[in-house]
Amino acid sequence: MTDTTTPSTARRPFDRVLVANRGEIAVRVIRTLKRLGIRAIAVYSDADADAPHVALADEAVRIGPAAAAESYLDPERIVRAALDTGAQAIHPGYGFLSENAAFGRACAEAGIVFVGPGELALEVMGDKIRAKRHVEASGVPVVPGVSEPDATDDELLDAAPLIGFPILVKPSAGGGGKGMQVARDQGELEHALPAARRVARAAFGDDTLLLERFVERPRHIEVQVLADAHGTVIHLGERECSLQRRHQKVVEEAPSPLLDADTRARIGAAACDAARSVDYLGAGTVEFLVSDAAPDEFFFIEMNTRLQVEHPVTELVTGIDLVEQQLRIAAGEPLAIAQDDVRMTGHAIEARVYAESPERGFLPSTGDVLAWRAPSGQGVRVDAGIREGQRVTADYDPMIAKVIAQGADRAEALDRLDAALAGTVLLGVETNVAFLRTLVSHPDVRAGRLDTGLIDRLPEAGSADAAAHVAPGSTAGTLAGGSHSGAAADPLADVARAARERDARSAAAVDRAWRSARGWRIGAGGAPAASDGVTDLDRATVATAADGAVWVHLDGRTGSFPRPDRRAALEARLALLERGGSADPDLRAPMPGSVTAVLVADGDHVEAGRAVLAIEAMKMEHRVTATVAGVARIRVAVGEQVARDQVVARIEPAADAAEAGPAASDDRPHDGAHEAAVPNASHQE
Repeated sequence: MTDTTTPSTARRPFDRVLVANRGEIAVRVIRTLKRLGIRAIAVYSDADADAPHVALADEAVRIGPAAAAESYLDPERIVRAALDTGAQAIHPGYGFLSENAAFGRACAEAGIVFVGPGELALEVMGDKIRAKRHVEASGVPVVPGVSEPDATDDELLDAAPLIGFPILVKPSAGGGGKGMQVARDQGELEHALPAARRVARAAFGDDTLLLERFVERPRHIEVQVLADAHGTVIHLGERECSLQRRHQKVVEEAPSPLLDADTRARIGAAACDAARSVDYLGAGTVEFLVSDAAPDEFFFIEMNTRLQVEHPVTELVTGIDLVEQQLRIAAGEPLAIAQDDVRMTGHAIEARVYAESPERGFLPSTGDVLAWRAPSGQGVRVDAGIREGQRVTADYDPMIAKVIAQGADRAEALDRLDAALAGTVLLGVETNVAFLRTLVSHPDVRAGRLDTGLIDRLPEAGSADAAAHVAPGSTAGTLAGGSHSGAAADPLADVARAARERDARSAAAVDRAWRSARGWRIGAGGAPAASDGVTDLDRATVATAADGAVWVHLDGRTGSFPRPDRRAALEARLALLERGGSADPDLRAPMPGSVTAVLVADGDHVEAGRAVLAIEAMKMEHRVTATVAGVARIRVAVGEQVARDQVVARIEPAADAAEAGPAASDDRPHDGAHEAAVPNASHQE
């Protein structure tokens, strides 16, 4: 990343700092610590014992098992690690404990500096209702709505006509879009309120709701602020974060292509006012909603009292290292930057790389990283926390890297980002890289016509409509019978087949050598026979997983091809024929994770489409629904860990179930309502 504001001779703000996080943000913070000559102390769970942030740090402390609640989310373990290593300060990164007021108090009580704001800011801005009231009193514009903490559903329904439809229902606690629903009339609101309360209660332990006017075609624009302990508050311009999927940011950029200079100055001043109202300290982000139809009008949404995932785009266009500024402010230094010193040069865009499968509804994916090569090039920055051989698990947030590109203007930044994504090699785990390339090449994105609903309006990945828009990207298929999925010849499939043939020849040669040859050594043989894909094989990155699947990256595309299993394919076809072509009665886990709720009892009759159970992993909950009508036979229990494609239930036709008699698992306890789902840990942003 860019080294910016401090020469190497400047005094370091601390001697020893503990980084209370993991993954790419821990790596990114540690790099700045090392540049400043500060000893970096990492913490790690059992799942991260050999993670890159541990290797990069000067020393590391184990803080518990893989579960975040018993490691990264445990304030006592974090503070103890800091005390044991003599750390003077703790940098929380983002997510985990970064916005936890109790953690900030625990640091202060232990005599350790918390690299973040004070208790007032954490408490006020941590509650959306309280935050909205607070900044409104300071003259910051807010979205019309109702934010009474004790309001009942009936009171909210009565207030709705005064707000005006459509209305956004939001849980007051938590974040990440969890529990948010849009109601376009009174009838929809009647159903949305109890549903939102259930989700909020399960996820955050607090079912308080607020209502806001839903702004059609909204733009999500946020302003980066810095505030020191001497009364100085400045802003570093804005970031456009409108490209979101289900309220989760996907692509961010700076500056926004929407705002003019006058609006930029006004929204920046409003962000500074919001920060001053809570005596803010450090780096923070004030988020606003801006109507695409009226870009000179903006409304406060919330303030994030920490570093943001998308902070690199601000660093690239301003040349300011935000982590360094956080550390210096936390050490009591006055800001060395005045508002007039801030200049935004060029344009920067960031894409979040997630371990997920767009073809399976963006469900999280796990696996071993067989190959990892970060892209490079002019204006390209990569923040990542993975390495080859590392296991990507379902324990934490699915974001594994960020690819950022800067250019002289927005068009150049987009071109560089697409090229960088094409050069991103990650084999062994499904990712959204192909989807990101499709997104940044979309005509509306190229033209800057953005809003928070753009991604949700795109065709589903894998659909016929989506095929017309797809940029080169991921492929999944089989080598049985030729190229994958019955498509025409595909270079990826040809490379995978060539790799499998090459490996088979190598294995046969080794076997023959051991049995008959003397003085033979690996590599002494001649060139392989000609085969389809051999030429491309020389240019491709290829890796074979433990299950025999061949992963290929070639010319900006990635594909995985499972080992051909003709017996399994035959059995599947015979089973389909026996069912007369009807849906498979076996219900399988769409992703690895934990069963959070069983929504029907074993032996209950269910209709097709009925939700049977819920599985949670990587901050996402997915409901498994009945594919056919019949009697449910539950194969798992709440709290059980399941693997992807594991059979978790079966729907038997009623006649078959009656002949079979009572289910063997009738004595297994089940939770009959979704409220029993365990809370999702807010791991990262």
